[in-house]
Amino acid sequence: MIKVSIIVPFYDVENYIETCLQSLVNQTLQDIEILLVNDGSKDGSEKIAKQFVENYPDKIIYLEKENGGLSDARNYAIPYAKGEYIAFLDSDDYIEPNMYEEMYKKAKEEDLDYVECDFLWEYPDKTLESKGRQYNNKKEMFMYTRVVAWNKLIRREMIQENHLEFPKGYRYEDVEFFYKLLPHIANYGIIQKPLIHYVQRENSISNVQNTRTKEIIDVLNHVIEYYKANHLFDEYREEIEYIYARYILCSSMLRMVMIENKKERKETIDLAWKSLHTQFPNWKKNSYIKGKGLKNLYMKSVNKLTLKVYTSLARIKFIRDWLQEKFA
Repeated sequence: MIKVSIIVPFYDVENYIETCLQSLVNQTLQDIEILLVNDGSKDGSEKIAKQFVENYPDKIIYLEKENGGLSDARNYAIPYAKGEYIAFLDSDDYIEPNMYEEMYKKAKEEDLDYVECDFLWEYPDKTLESKGRQYNNKKEMFMYTRVVAWNKLIRREMIQENHLEFPKGYRYEDVEFFYKLLPHIANYGIIQKPLIHYVQRENSISNVQNTRTKEIIDVLNHVIEYYKANHLFDEYREEIEYIYARYILCSSMLRMVMIENKKERKETIDLAWKSLHTQFPNWKKNSYIKGKGLKNLYMKSVNKLTLKVYTSLARIKFIRDWLQEKFA
């Protein structure tokens, strides 16, 4: 019986994929399958991947398709999965040898639909630990979970029976997937131990900022549409409103100020501000935003004038940090 199906798309990661696959084939949990998806890779990744397939034919299922992006590759592999649980792993990251054994054991012992774990941010010159928290209820989970796909173990039937997919052609695919998944989760848990090494590359999608940064708006709007279509919006309205404001004004705004073209930067920031007020004109009355904390204090202080001040200051800091990094 296959316990865990691990979906690993790859595209032009010849410097990373061997480390990733070594960490998978050496897992202490034996009853796994690795769904390795060649998403039209053009570098030496394919050769490395096929060597692993040859060496581990009982563990690795090799799939190949035209390039369609990370979401498309993950979606392509989901129907092939046969494990009790599905996991996703990016091909430039790697994991601890006991990761899936620990996660699967917890899932089975507590009959969980979903398990997540902590992880390490691996920079060239430092390592930082991301620590999660225990959730008392699903609304806490909605608010505070780390919205990435690759630190989770998810019951396969829950994904397949609810026809859950990643949005093709968009960045921030994990945001949409997770918030569509959440209402279907009955039982959940966390292993508060770092089991994944999240490798930071300068040229990765997450580190390149341009007008595609505004796709977070489309992704959040898709989430709203899903909750309304499934009669869930009223139940989660406060949480959806809060995360919408938080994404637009916090993490995404920091990415938007890094867009180099001044005209594109201004248009993207203006669109984000307009979208927030269109979807939630009274967002400042949100009960979570009224709470304590520096992030909430910042959001409460944002208006058209202060937004210009904040984005200008953030832009100056970004340029300063870049100069220090390049010319130190």
